[in-house]
Amino acid sequence: MKMSKSKLLSMVLVSSTMLTITACGKKNNDSAMSKQFKQTVPHKAIKSGGTLTYALENDSPFTGIFLAELADTSPDAEAAAPGDEGLFAMDDHYRITDQGAATLKLNHKNQTAEITLKPKVRWSDGHPVTAKDMEYAYEILANPKVKTTQYTGSLENIKGMAEYHQGKAKKISGIEMPQGPTGKKLVLHFKELKPAMLNAGNGFFWEHAAPYHYLKDVPFDKLVSSPQVRKHPLFYGPYKMDHTVQGQSTSWSRNPYYWRGRPHFDHVEMSTISTKNASAAIKNKKFDVIDVVNQQYDQVKNTKDVNFVGKKSLMYSFLAFKVGKWDQKLGKNVQDPHSKMNNPALRKAMAYGMNIDQVNQRLFHGMRYRVNSLIPAQFGKYSDKKLPVYSYNLAKANKLLDKAGYKKDRSTGYRLQPNGKKLTINLAVHYSDTNVESLWTNYMQQWKKLGLHVRFLNGRPMEFNNWVNAVKSSDPKIDVLANAWDPSGDPSPTIFYGEKMPYNFARFVSPTNTKLLEEIDSKKSFDENYRVKKMHEWQRWMYNNAYVVPTNSSYAVTAVNSKVTGWSLKPSAHVWYEAGFTKE
Repeated sequence: MKMSKSKLLSMVLVSSTMLTITACGKKNNDSAMSKQFKQTVPHKAIKSGGTLTYALENDSPFTGIFLAELADTSPDAEAAAPGDEGLFAMDDHYRITDQGAATLKLNHKNQTAEITLKPKVRWSDGHPVTAKDMEYAYEILANPKVKTTQYTGSLENIKGMAEYHQGKAKKISGIEMPQGPTGKKLVLHFKELKPAMLNAGNGFFWEHAAPYHYLKDVPFDKLVSSPQVRKHPLFYGPYKMDHTVQGQSTSWSRNPYYWRGRPHFDHVEMSTISTKNASAAIKNKKFDVIDVVNQQYDQVKNTKDVNFVGKKSLMYSFLAFKVGKWDQKLGKNVQDPHSKMNNPALRKAMAYGMNIDQVNQRLFHGMRYRVNSLIPAQFGKYSDKKLPVYSYNLAKANKLLDKAGYKKDRSTGYRLQPNGKKLTINLAVHYSDTNVESLWTNYMQQWKKLGLHVRFLNGRPMEFNNWVNAVKSSDPKIDVLANAWDPSGDPSPTIFYGEKMPYNFARFVSPTNTKLLEEIDSKKSFDENYRVKKMHEWQRWMYNNAYVVPTNSSYAVTAVNSKVTGWSLKPSAHVWYEAGFTKE
């Protein structure tokens, strides 16, 4: 999915629809493509009422975890979007504003953040959202029995979080409720304020609340399987969930207690459709809102009575070379110096061996484009536009491998490790559409030209949920994996690549990486010039080490029935409250 539809933003794993079905093309098409799309459908007078039909494009069933503190896949986040509103609103530059359910005030002298709920914010059962609900979300995140991937090292900047997570304290000392549990204020005491805290999705504090009155009797280790989370969740967003068929659909009606007021649709029906059927569904107008499978855009772009809204996505796909594991007990990544992928020459050779530009030009229609950095260009000066890409160059790749001692076995033609042992590289990718296998088979054929024996883990692309479980558990059989991230919010890369971050799927650890990330998020980085400098240093370091190599980004395009107005892809939009059917 396109993560802009979820206020979880960068805090979730991304389904590979953006990795292998979002298309992009030649650079000279980029300007024309940018002009082709608007981010918002034309505004018209709204007629209240009606049922909106919305397509959940998944080639695997969503898992149905409807609690932000536990959900870590984008299909779950999208299926919960009509009700799952975050605490804070943002502007189109991802800066936190006062327009959301809660306001934020940073105090540099006291190193605190004061979060204040607006008076009318209520759960869909009518119970007020309270300070305890905000505090309880941190308890869920940090309780060692929960084992959620949403708990990251960034949250340990809150005083007492690490001690609570380690079981050394019964409560989190750095969280204060000055008006008591039923009040509207929460004060977070930090070890240090970070410049990222001004932006949504920063990772240093949580942007959701959890209904304490509803969940308090559920043991922490039973939360993820409880009916309160799986079947009958509570939200304080525009809609309340009436029904769900696990993995297949969610049904919604207006939340009568929604703090902004009355949303326009009577009901929202969300149902799963496979990506291979998406284009036919657009042509037949089966759904009011449905994402475009981007390499099929040419097939649907002339459909009548449909508005296509689109924008350059912040999401980027990447190849991660796994060099370690996630240690659950230590709560951090541990690099293995003896990992077969722990050789920069091998990693760079594989990057040089990918004919990405050829694939984009041949298979896609101006909708996918090559990216050079792990900091998207949309972040302006923070992105190093001078950073080169690992362009397709078999000669350079062969030279790197020869120099590093990867000699070819005369009997097989495949290269051996420098120690003389057989080299077989297991690639973990997951199904998103019918082109996935052929796309990655192409890359494996390019690597074979280098003498590298690369194969699909378990012989074929994986079912998405199985892939998620394998990656999260640091399956030792994985050597290389492909995924995509959406860094919507603050440009800091810490959440994806820090030592204590579960999302660091390459599992690399380096004092230099840690130092640069700390500098990017330090007090000094309230000076924008300093932060830009450190961002550029980190991007260059990542390029030189190639633990993670960015490949593509794309346009995110949604087909919206012309009878719907108010639908927007802008970060500041509140589509589930603002959208409705036209009077026409």
